[in-house]
Order: sequence, then C-alpha cells, then structure tokens
Amino acid sequence: MTFNRNYFDIGRLDRLAYGRTWVHRLDPRSKVVATLLYLLTVVSLPKYEVAALTPFFLFPVLLAALAGIPARFILRKMLIVSPFAIVIGIANPLLDTRTAVVIAGTPLSGGLLSFFSILLKFALTVGTTLLLIATTSFPGVCHAFRRLGVPSLFVSQLMFLYRYLFVLMEEAMRIVRAREMRSFGARGAEIRVYVRLVGTLFLRTVDRAERIYDAMLSRGFQGDIPTLGRSRMAAADLLFVATTVGFLGLFRFVPVTEGIGRLAQGVLG
Repeated sequence: MTFNRNYFDIGRLDRLAYGRTWVHRLDPRSKVVATLLYLLTVVSLPKYEVAALTPFFLFPVLLAALAGIPARFILRKMLIVSPFAIVIGIANPLLDTRTAVVIAGTPLSGGLLSFFSILLKFALTVGTTLLLIATTSFPGVCHAFRRLGVPSLFVSQLMFLYRYLFVLMEEAMRIVRAREMRSFGARGAEIRVYVRLVGTLFLRTVDRAERIYDAMLSRGFQGDIPTLGRSRMAAADLLFVATTVGFLGLFRFVPVTEGIGRLAQGVLG
C-alpha cells in the first residue's frame, strides 16, 4: 500500500458516515450515549471473564449490518492498533501461572484468561468506537459531546487533533515526494535522511500551526467551534438508547453464557 493510499484511507470513516441507513439517521447524541454505556459495561467485566464477553459481539455486529459498514475495513483498522493490546497483556501468562479453570481436561492459567480477556475487550471497544465514527463522523461525535455538556476546550482539542491530522499528512506527503524526486534508486534512503525528514516535518508543522491559529483569531475564534446543523432527539433515538441499556443489562448481570452452557450439556448428555 503506497503512502498516498494510506493518506486517503484516513478519511474513509467520515465518508461512510454519509450513508442513509436507519443507524446513520439516529441523533448523534443517542449513538454517543449508547456507545459510552457499551464501553463502560465491557470494561467493567472482571479480568478473568472470557465467555461472558462473547455475547457483547452481538451489538457491533448488528450495528455494522444495519448500517452497511464493511466488516473487512473495520477489522483492518483494528489490526493496525492491535499490537498495543498484545503488548499490554503478553506478559500475563508468565506472571499469573496458577490454574484458574480446566476445560476438557486442559488447565488454563489465570494469566492466559486475562490475556484473552484483554484481547476481547480491545476488539469490542475499538470496533464499536470505529463504528460510531463510521455512522456519525468524527465532527458529528464532537458536536454531540458539546451538546451533551462536555467543555468546549476539550471538544475543540479533539476537533483540531482530527482536522490537522490531515494537514500533517499533507506536509509529510510533500516531503516524501520531494525526496523521491531528488533521489535515484536506493539513494537517499539512509537513516540519517529520514531523521532530517522528521525534523523538517516538525518545523513545517509548527510554522503551519502558527499561521492557521493567527488566521482563526483574525476570523473571531474564541475557543468554541459552532455548527450549523441541528438535530432533535426523536422516539427512535430514545428507543435505541433504551434497547441498548436493556441489552447491556441482560448480558452484564444475567449469566447468559452459563445458562447456554448448561443447556448444551443437558442436550448432549
């Protein structure tokens, strides 16, 4: 995959947010609230829970299916950041070696269970967050936060972080193209050349940021980013949030997986 393709692939999540499905038409605040409740519920599960996490995949799977979001694209985005989750939990099997459960005669240590739990929680939380952006857009999520009472300073920082990620990538593209035009074959690919490119990118970024900020001040920027679009919470939005709360409460406080396991043992036995 080329550098240009990587650059243009960044904004695909926002392009997916222009869909016309029922999920896309929901009020951004309802989707943000439902997603936050989902994330808190998943994270609140004990560290040794693995089977209890599996029913929570139903929420992002249904959301992606109803919104028409390609699963392969979301999975590819998750794989990019998956090394962080692996690094966090990779040492658990070595530190916690006591046997926590025996499955089909095979003992599993507590560290191994906690490692699997970290991976599942990572997949659930990151995948659902990506689906939120893909059905709402990042600016839509930020405006929803603002209307929910989040301080304007925090929302503005999120907006700037996202918006000027594209500016940073544009500057990086210019520098890489200039190096390619001035090099022949493998020349100019030494490590010291890339160190200089990073330094040049930093200086250009600082200069660009100062010019952009001065332009914003001259246009009356006072720390908040207004929006022209207005939305209202309708019955469908309240129903979506209520259904999500019921779904989370059922799978968080009712041992559904244990009941299914006992039922399966009774049928097979």
